[in-house]
Amino acid sequence: MTFTCAAHETRVHYASLLEVAAKLRARELTPVELTETLLARIDQVDPVLRSYATVTADVALAQARNAEAELAAGRYRGPLHGVPIAVKDLCFTAGIVTAAGTTIRSRHVPTYDATVVQRLSQAGAVLIGKLQLTESAFAEHHPSVTPPRNPWNPEYWSGASSSGSGVAVAAGLAFGSLGTDTGGSIRYPSAANGITGIKPTWGRVSRHGVFALAASLDHVGPMARSAQDAAAILGAIAGADPHDPTAAAIPVPDYLAGLGAPIGPVRIGVDRAYNETRVDQATIGMLDDVIAVLRRLGATIVEVTLPDTSTINAMWSRYAGVEAAIAHQATYPSRASEYGPADTPGSIAGLITHGHTVSAVELMHAHHQRLAFTGGLARTLCDVDVLLAPVQPTTSLTLAQKEAVYSDPEALTDFLRFVTPFNMAGAPTITLPGGFGEDDMPLGFQFVGRPFEEQLLIQLGHAYQRETDWHLRHPAL
Repeated sequence: MTFTCAAHETRVHYASLLEVAAKLRARELTPVELTETLLARIDQVDPVLRSYATVTADVALAQARNAEAELAAGRYRGPLHGVPIAVKDLCFTAGIVTAAGTTIRSRHVPTYDATVVQRLSQAGAVLIGKLQLTESAFAEHHPSVTPPRNPWNPEYWSGASSSGSGVAVAAGLAFGSLGTDTGGSIRYPSAANGITGIKPTWGRVSRHGVFALAASLDHVGPMARSAQDAAAILGAIAGADPHDPTAAAIPVPDYLAGLGAPIGPVRIGVDRAYNETRVDQATIGMLDDVIAVLRRLGATIVEVTLPDTSTINAMWSRYAGVEAAIAHQATYPSRASEYGPADTPGSIAGLITHGHTVSAVELMHAHHQRLAFTGGLARTLCDVDVLLAPVQPTTSLTLAQKEAVYSDPEALTDFLRFVTPFNMAGAPTITLPGGFGEDDMPLGFQFVGRPFEEQLLIQLGHAYQRETDWHLRHPAL
């Protein structure tokens, strides 16, 4: 199925969410046709890519038929109405298995929907399936799980932990997805698969019904093929929730409003020492190209110095370990044999084991460092509107390179230095495709903003994507 959009013929599975939304609202395309097309593509492509843990065909078709009837009756719920969306398989779904990338929960069938799933349903979205992830959303997949394969090249890493979420969107198997990010888990798969991901401010999106990795570090957010598509999803899922007291009672803006307007005198902070130390030349070159585009858009580039990130990056594993131990206290160590081996680099069992070794004094020291970094970041963002930074210090990793990083604690800590500080601070980020490396694999970068200023990140991301076409490129599948 193809249709004309943006002055060219596009295969519908690679069209943007908002493009198909317009077709659905104009009744030039029906939700059932769209859902059947994606289900057929999943049947064709995903046996190799393995992005889905569960395909919910019956649920999706029933929701599509309901959306079709509502649209025919003139009841329009918004831009997600009738659009197939998939969610990471740690978001509870009533009556549908939610395994969280584990075997220990392979028969876990929730009796209720996570708040984010409920809100997608209220927006009229079609739940097309549950997406594969690493074990309990940490670094490595359970040994019994075949990791999702990067659709650009199966010899390359697909990212962690929202691996299936990144692969499905990039491969045209969903028009958007939900991921979670505790230490880069929206940003890494977005960069690796050439898509857009938003890690909202901690508290912007409810975590109720989303299995925790580390509660105070976990962020739930959208992954899509463009900033405006991700904005449409974020607008549906954000906001206060009586079931989650940490979900902020702050009004949710219309994230799609004003996206066509000039960005105005935005100040972009760049810490060149942070961005370029022990960073490969391809990544530095990409950032230089991004800066050139931003200047053409009228942005001002301001040299800044971030507060020290090395200490807070090193402290992240203490927080993550202790909080993971809390999340798994009902099953670990009592059912440790059902987890991946604790001595495997990147295993959730290894992280939990580490968490049990952290003393109260060490944890409180990490907390003080966290407070200091969060305050220092806030001061930096008084002088600029957003920060520009890489997602990772190297271009796309091959699977062999990923294993080498995981196996070396110092290399892994170094690899995490562009992501974990902004989980510790709870800051919002948007990850955008910024080019391709010599290996023809996607490169990504991120903007970091002030708390609850996702709208500015979206506006800036959309402006960048009006000037570039990296987000319009798709793997040849």
